[in-house]
Amino acid sequence: MDHPLKVAVIGARGRMGQACVEAVRSADGMELVAATDLGDPVMDVVEAGADVAIDFTSPDAVMPTLETCIRSGVHCVVGTTGFTDERLEQVREWCRQSPTVGVVVAPNFGIGAVLMTRFAVMAAPYFESVEIIELHHPDKVDAPSGTATHAAAAIAAARAGRPPAPDATIHEVPGARGARIDGVPVHSIRSRGLVAHQEVLLGGLGETLSIRHDSLDRTSFMPGVLLAVRTVPSRPGLTVGLADLLDLS
Repeated sequence: MDHPLKVAVIGARGRMGQACVEAVRSADGMELVAATDLGDPVMDVVEAGADVAIDFTSPDAVMPTLETCIRSGVHCVVGTTGFTDERLEQVREWCRQSPTVGVVVAPNFGIGAVLMTRFAVMAAPYFESVEIIELHHPDKVDAPSGTATHAAAAIAAARAGRPPAPDATIHEVPGARGARIDGVPVHSIRSRGLVAHQEVLLGGLGETLSIRHDSLDRTSFMPGVLLAVRTVPSRPGLTVGLADLLDLS
């Protein structure tokens, strides 16, 4: 592309949106052409001439935004949570109707977090037990996090055919053993002072393995966001997660 990549940030007044605005402004080969938020017309992004829109808004707002952007030929990089299989299939359908448009939906843009999930998936078949603890700031609206949900599903797939993890619990206060995602217990902690953290605990006979990732500042997500922005114009259709962009699949 001869001209700078024209980028819009949707959700620009939120914490992640503000970080994206600063990252785009500082990035080589990118130009920030719009910074909008909830309540602003999505067509502002289209009329600004954006090549790529970054969306960090809310589960309620993201789908209409995506439909408008995709139909208007704007590539999308999405960090908003709440994507079910049904929602992803809807995005695929919109992409089929606009076959030159690319969309990246990632549960986590931290490259270290993506590697953590990959390493946990590699290790999971070799251990009897596996559980996930995810820790975030108390302003986060979903629990478990999208990262933990994605990791649990991937770990469960890697353990297909193995016996269930041992657990003799009979008496339980509801929720004490966490939420079960595809059979993997996931425990969510929300506390002031945290940003985004996740640990996968694996256990076998006489040994344990802990794989942990800590995001100490939202700037840690920006290399992954910028990687997706640069890559998405050359990847028509829907890409879920950064693993394919990092050649980890």
